[in-house]
Amino acid sequence: MANPGDFAYTVKQQADIVRIVGDYVRLKKAGAQNYAGLCPFHQEKTPSFSVHATRQFYHCFGCGASGDIFSFVQKLENITFPEAVRAVAQKVGIPLPKMSYSSPAEAEEAKLRGVLLEMHERATDFFREQLRRPEAAHAREYLAGRGLNSEMVARFRIGYAPERGFILRDVLGKDFDEEAMRASGLFSWKEEAAQSAAGRAGAPVPTQDEETSAAGRRATTLYSKFRNRIMFPIANESGRVIAFTGRTLSTDEKAGPKYLNSPETAIYSKSRVLFNLDLAKEAIRKLDYAILVEGQMDCISVFTAGLHNVIASSGTAFTELHAKLLGRFSKNVVVNFDPDTAGANATERTLGLLVSEEFQIKVLTLEPGFDPDLFVRRKGKEAYEQALRNAQKYFDYLIERSRTQFPVRSPEGKVKAINFLLPHVQRVPSRIVRDELAREIAQKLGIDSAVLSQELRHAATKRSAAQIKAPAEAQVTQAERILIRALASASQVQGEESRISSRDGVDEEFEPARQAQFALSSERLHDGLATEGLLDALLQADLAETGADPLSLSLPEADQRLLAATLMQEDEELTPELLEGAIEALRRRHLQRRQRQIQVQIAEAERRQDSAVLGQLLREKLDLDRTLAGVAARE
Repeated sequence: MANPGDFAYTVKQQADIVRIVGDYVRLKKAGAQNYAGLCPFHQEKTPSFSVHATRQFYHCFGCGASGDIFSFVQKLENITFPEAVRAVAQKVGIPLPKMSYSSPAEAEEAKLRGVLLEMHERATDFFREQLRRPEAAHAREYLAGRGLNSEMVARFRIGYAPERGFILRDVLGKDFDEEAMRASGLFSWKEEAAQSAAGRAGAPVPTQDEETSAAGRRATTLYSKFRNRIMFPIANESGRVIAFTGRTLSTDEKAGPKYLNSPETAIYSKSRVLFNLDLAKEAIRKLDYAILVEGQMDCISVFTAGLHNVIASSGTAFTELHAKLLGRFSKNVVVNFDPDTAGANATERTLGLLVSEEFQIKVLTLEPGFDPDLFVRRKGKEAYEQALRNAQKYFDYLIERSRTQFPVRSPEGKVKAINFLLPHVQRVPSRIVRDELAREIAQKLGIDSAVLSQELRHAATKRSAAQIKAPAEAQVTQAERILIRALASASQVQGEESRISSRDGVDEEFEPARQAQFALSSERLHDGLATEGLLDALLQADLAETGADPLSLSLPEADQRLLAATLMQEDEELTPELLEGAIEALRRRHLQRRQRQIQVQIAEAERRQDSAVLGQLLREKLDLDRTLAGVAARE
């Protein structure tokens, strides 16, 4: 929580949540103070995520997620609160103080991430320097042969990991301890019982690169995981290097895999990172579509050709989290994987995930023998752009694949083709779209539409994609919402006055928060309502005095969501007439509720023949009837 006087409060006052959230989510103006977009925290097709420019908070009417600028960054980046404060401060150019943490464990976790980020930056510089050395001539020849000039190499910070496995260890070991180096994912190690030379007949003499301990203890040899490889840095959305992919230059069997990726660490989760997103995200937003390729070289070649909205799955299978990440920037994508069998299978898996996330998808299939990298280098940018324009709709691609794999001239082939297509249809969230696909598939495969539709309906009932539904919200009247807004308005006015010395046109005699406090506190008009707890919390907070942010109050989850939803929809100005009307509406409800209670009590008194109580209740009922008549007359 940000309190006046602390660093987080300063950052929050100066940061613009619309701009910060806009780095992650495509936002469009949706009212006087609101901006809307697709929620990054759940799957949706119609935007239900809103950002309030004045109050500086966000709320999703679909999944109920809400909070301030720090909670947004904290949740999306999966970092601690202090790290979120620092991240926002860096985005707006505020100098950073020393961080403080809520627990030693949190401090250690954040410290490790900071150390690993610094280590990866240093490793990037090391690999780039090694690429310039004489012994890296074969690496430079390889890059030149792949069409990468010095400008491209520099832009993507490509480097070279030398053959010797101890150079990087010795360089980083001057400033980082062994525990951090093990946690970085940059090193491997061997541990074995050290023995004296006399006890090991024929044992080789330890080299100066090996670290050995006293006899009988365990010896550790730490060495670079990447050796004799072209190094492609993998960056997060902010451009910080968090991992590497190394392409081997060795041809012997002991060289390991052709492409070696960093393992998962405290700063790198392969299912949460898309290669080149840091450089491509602005172009993806502007063009409103992304080009998705498989490998780093494919991505670099397409990007260098001038198509800057290209990303890659960073040397790993495309995942649901990748789809959610991409969906924050655009829901339109062209998938261009290799045309070989493995590439086609990867395309099908990826299409399934993108369909489930409600993307508009096209598939670009290049001619046999060409991946995107080779195609761009051999045929040029214009040919690739033309291929993009001719990309197929995703189900046209799948239908064509099914006909290729399972010739539909026989009943058996048709059954296999349907079984191939049904899982993809099953992932489509819209029933209308599924029905349209059924007709299209039936026509192209020559199958009875009624039979196929029956199969599709059966498949639709088994859809496993989780659907996020709007949380059930208690029945809350407009009058209650107005009073919630009135009580919460105190902090907003105070906050604005602290930044603006003169505000022409403000009626200083009308203070909605004070008026609402007086009415609710003196008459308890909200007793028994669904909003009683929330209204009491706002009353007790006395925001007019404290100036606290109402969204920072400790509230039950349901009340927190109701408060956020109410404040997000406060387009109507709080006038004296609006507030008085809300108070009168609650007063009438309060009286009507008491009137119903009296009716029950009168019936009970008559049953007991208690004349004294009955007379008292009848008099109270008469007074209530007159009061209600007066309320009706004022309306």
